Amino acid sequence: MLFYRLLLHLYPSSYRADYGEEMCAIFARELRDADGILEKCATWLTAVAEIIANATILHFQITKRDLNYSLRSLLRSPSFSITALLLIMIGIGANTSVFTLADFVFVRPLPFPHPDRLAEVWEEHPGYSEMELSPINYRDWKNASSSFANLAAYFNMPINMVGEGAPERLDGCMVTGNLFSVLERATLLGRYFTADDDRAGAPGTVVLSYGLWQRRFGGEASVLGKIIDLDNQSYTVIGIMPADFHFPDRDEQLWTPMRFNESDPMFLDRTNNLFTGVARLKPGISVAQARTGFSLIAAQLRKQYPKEEEGVGATVLSLRDHLSRQSRLLLYALCGAALCILVIVCANLANLLLARSLARQKEFSIRVALGANRRQIVRQLVTDGLLLGLVGGIGAVGIAVAAMPLLARLTPTNLPTAQAPSLDGRMLLFALGVTLFTVLAFSLVPALRVCRNAGVNNLREGVRTGTIGQGRLRSVLVVSEIVVSVVLLVSSVLLIRALWRVRAIDPGFQTKGILTLRTALPQPKYANPTTRKQFYDAVLGQVRALPGVIDAAYVTWLPMTMGGGIWPVRVNGQPDVRTAANSASLRFATPDFFATLSIPIESGRDVSESDTSDRPYVAVVSESFVRRYWPNQQALGKHFQFALHDREIVGIVGDVHVRGLERASEPQVYIPYNQVSTGDLPFYSPKDLAIHSSSANVQQLLPAIRRIIARADPEQPISNVRMLDEIVADQTESRAVQVRVLVVFTAVAVLLAGLGIYGLLSFAVSLRQQEFGIRMALGARRGDIFGIVLRQATALAMVGLLLGLALAYSSARVLQSLLAGIKPGDAATFTLAAVTCFVTVLLGSVVPAMRAVRVDPTSVMRVE
Repeated sequence: MLFYRLLLHLYPSSYRADYGEEMCAIFARELRDADGILEKCATWLTAVAEIIANATILHFQITKRDLNYSLRSLLRSPSFSITALLLIMIGIGANTSVFTLADFVFVRPLPFPHPDRLAEVWEEHPGYSEMELSPINYRDWKNASSSFANLAAYFNMPINMVGEGAPERLDGCMVTGNLFSVLERATLLGRYFTADDDRAGAPGTVVLSYGLWQRRFGGEASVLGKIIDLDNQSYTVIGIMPADFHFPDRDEQLWTPMRFNESDPMFLDRTNNLFTGVARLKPGISVAQARTGFSLIAAQLRKQYPKEEEGVGATVLSLRDHLSRQSRLLLYALCGAALCILVIVCANLANLLLARSLARQKEFSIRVALGANRRQIVRQLVTDGLLLGLVGGIGAVGIAVAAMPLLARLTPTNLPTAQAPSLDGRMLLFALGVTLFTVLAFSLVPALRVCRNAGVNNLREGVRTGTIGQGRLRSVLVVSEIVVSVVLLVSSVLLIRALWRVRAIDPGFQTKGILTLRTALPQPKYANPTTRKQFYDAVLGQVRALPGVIDAAYVTWLPMTMGGGIWPVRVNGQPDVRTAANSASLRFATPDFFATLSIPIESGRDVSESDTSDRPYVAVVSESFVRRYWPNQQALGKHFQFALHDREIVGIVGDVHVRGLERASEPQVYIPYNQVSTGDLPFYSPKDLAIHSSSANVQQLLPAIRRIIARADPEQPISNVRMLDEIVADQTESRAVQVRVLVVFTAVAVLLAGLGIYGLLSFAVSLRQQEFGIRMALGARRGDIFGIVLRQATALAMVGLLLGLALAYSSARVLQSLLAGIKPGDAATFTLAAVTCFVTVLLGSVVPAMRAVRVDPTSVMRVE
């Protein structure tokens, strides 16, 4: 019978209390009357089935009744219901969207089998913790490694496609033949590369991305085997990758094999850093173990090649770990802001539910006095909360989905994932879990407190019963709202000021009125410098003749579009070892590049058309270059070894920010575009065209420029068409979007904190109406009553402000690397936060205070 009594607990407690003993007696009689073991077993099975079926029906009926009652109750209080729903939707929606982004970036598995075993391999140089691999180091490391199941390499190489519609510049990637085997992703159609495709002299093959296949080839399977023209070379399409394959980043549109030749001098140059290594760890080998192993391999190579490998080390990183500290911190800051919003929402929701429960105190007391079960009342209040949570949770998911397009702009571009995070099942469970926890926690506690006080005694004492303890709880909740609001306010203002400071940095060149575009000249069509010169002359001559054009020039890479091209500098016979202290960035430029971007020539001259390969090799260098190598000296006429040749300094120009406004840049070396031999440094051929125009809308020139380039070479595509100020603005775009999201969170937090103050004081005034009436009847002035309310608000504000400022300072210290030189304890920021806090408190307390002074003593005393 013990088991049967336990089964009865499946019924509601009220039903069990009324009929439990009778059911036990009936079952005991039936069990006693049963003959034989089979009949007793049948009796047990029948009883169990009946209990489960009847208990399910009863619970369904009770739940249906409670839901109907809750729905009617909530509809009778639309202001409460709408406010509670908005709070749940704001709090849960903000957290779901932000944590979906954080999960997408930090946690969600990358779209490869066993992604935790994928790693990147980099060279280490003094001052450069992550540098690309040289081809020969890649070969030696691959042969010597015992940590990896396989090691592949790739480097980004945009490529021109012609013959399939208009010429187009595509983001391509040259890969070793084993890359797809390392990633272990199958093709959607066809096959990927093999070792035969990667050997020198092999026919050209290409694998297309799903997006390019759909856009340029209509998604036709017949594209397999088709021959396409890439950089004036024939490639056969052998495979199509799936739609969710993005490697090394989401911009890649096609992949070709490297087909490098190990006898090529470029392959044998250990300073020719081109490749990024990607590897699959052997089972049981960690990233740390692989890093140790590669460090030992690098040490062995330093012994074998002491001159070439001096200072060269190795590092291994998880494929997901290649994120900047700034990106991580900003995402962590958004997660913290979302949690702050949740804290404020929970505090307001708790206050709201407490107030509603107290307002219904007399109703519950009457119901208890008439015989209602306190458990039923608690269950009813919890059902109210669950109904609110269900509707609010659905709305929160809708808000999270609507916010995804904005948050997608915060996804780091260098992750091999899609741009837009999606709400997967785990995030929906997260939203459900947070919603249920919030509504249960903040509906169950008020329900228990109210039901504990419900009864006949409470009817005699009135609604004031228990209000002191509940008033303290509500005050604590409001103080927590103020604390969180101050933290968010300080953090937002600091990051806004940091953004303004970064945007105010002088990039070292003019950005307004500069139209830029890219015409990357393909090899081997333009391998000869003379052929390239003919193209540049044809384009620049006609572009400069366009109405409104002040000047135009070509350069290898415009500032902030590519920060690499690092070469060692040798002065006075120094060792040819590349470190951060003896490196510079290389760019080839046509004449008038500095005039086009208004980069000042401090001394000497610009590069000239007469600077050809049969004349002495010259260079124009930046001021930082001179400060590093010839401080307080006249640098014009000095010689240094750089990029394969000895060069003479003929000009000194101002420094520019080539790596972005917030990153330090290496000294710059600008070389005449004519001073290069056939086949030398093809990657550095000038490709970016800058056009300075006095026209108010310089983009109106674009159709004419396209015609000029088409006349110079009908097969030459144009890409990367942008204004230079847009390129500079993009350097802070991610930070700006995150700051905007944080500002929205802060505004919501401050508003909710103000509403929390208003709600608390309004409720306090309603409870103290008799007190205020008596005070005024005994001679208190209205100003005295007004002061009482304001003093209560001020006390809460002071406590919250002091705690908030202390916590805000700690938060600012964590964010210090994002503050662009602004001190974490910036006095102006903290003063603004304090003033905003007090203004918010005052605005939230004025209406309740005015309501308090309008109390009519006679009416209050008569009601009591």
